[in-house]
Amino acid sequence: MQINFPVDFTLLIDDDKVINFYNEKIVNKHDDFNQVISVNSALKALKYLEDASKGLAIKPNLIFLDINMPAMNGWEFIEEYNKLDTDFTSSIKIILLTTSNNPDDYKRFKTIDLLEDFINKPLSASLLTNLIESHYKQKTV
Repeated sequence: MQINFPVDFTLLIDDDKVINFYNEKIVNKHDDFNQVISVNSALKALKYLEDASKGLAIKPNLIFLDINMPAMNGWEFIEEYNKLDTDFTSSIKIILLTTSNNPDDYKRFKTIDLLEDFINKPLSASLLTNLIESHYKQKTV
């Protein structure tokens, strides 16, 4: 019997290794998520996605992206992500996962169509369930 997961593969992008460890545990325990990998920089995430676009790594269905990171922040990641092939990226959902209380970050999020949601750290099982309900489950009328 094959199980269909709403989210087969999740990519976590956060410079905080402790947060990544915690979030990996939360995602792995949730019934609607299958696999998860974390990277601790936006640059590593872009490299991973470039490899995935060539079939050298698993393509994520979902990306949780931190905003405030050294070397390349979340906004800079989005700029580079937009340069990837849209045939590859069109089915990937990106959710900002942040501790930012800056209202400008939320305003900026609202102007970027490819971003699905803006949520505060940390992840929780109930938060993941809500994300599945709002972004992956088919709505019935």
